[in-house]
Amino acid sequence: MSTAVSISAKGPVLERVPEGDDRPRLSCAECGFVHYVNPRIIAAAVPVWQGRVLLARRAINPRKEFWTIPAGFLEVGETVEAGAVREAWEEARARICVDGLLGIYNIAAIGQVYIVYRARMLSADHAPGPESLEARLFAWDEVPWRELAFPSVRWALEHYRQVEGRRDFAPFTEPAEMHWSR
Repeated sequence: MSTAVSISAKGPVLERVPEGDDRPRLSCAECGFVHYVNPRIIAAAVPVWQGRVLLARRAINPRKEFWTIPAGFLEVGETVEAGAVREAWEEARARICVDGLLGIYNIAAIGQVYIVYRARMLSADHAPGPESLEARLFAWDEVPWRELAFPSVRWALEHYRQVEGRRDFAPFTEPAEMHWSR
C-alpha cells in the first residue's frame, strides 16, 4: 500500500535509516531532511450527567452508526483537556468540565494514543453535532455494549464504572491482551 506524502525535501525522497536512527524513515537523499511519522493523539471524555453517560452515534466512518464517547484527533496548539472539551461540543453539543485523567490507551497497530478523561456535564443539554446521528444519555444498564464503535470506548466506559465516585486511582491503560478488531 502506497501513501502520498508531502515533505520539505530538495531532492529524491527515499526510505532509509538516517544516521543516528534505528529504523527506516522517509528522507531526502540530497539535504537529509527526515519526515517523521508519529502516532496521533486522540482526546476523549466520558461525560456524565446525574449518573448517566453521554454517548453519540457516529454519522461518519469508520464505524458509522455505532456509539462512541466524544473523541477525536487533537489539534495543533491545543491541550489534550481542551481537545476533550471541544470534542464533547462538536460531537454531542455538550458543555463539560474535565474531572481527571481516566486512561491512556496505546493502539500501536494503527498509530493512535487515546487520552481519556472523566468529565461532568455542566447541564443536561446535548444534541447531535455534525459528525453524529444522535446523542443520548444512558443509564449503565442501558449502554448499547454490542453497538460500541471501538474497543477503546468499551475500555473507557468499563474503567469509568470501576472508579465512579473515586479520586484515588492511577490512570488505566489498554488491556494487556487487547485485540484491535472492527
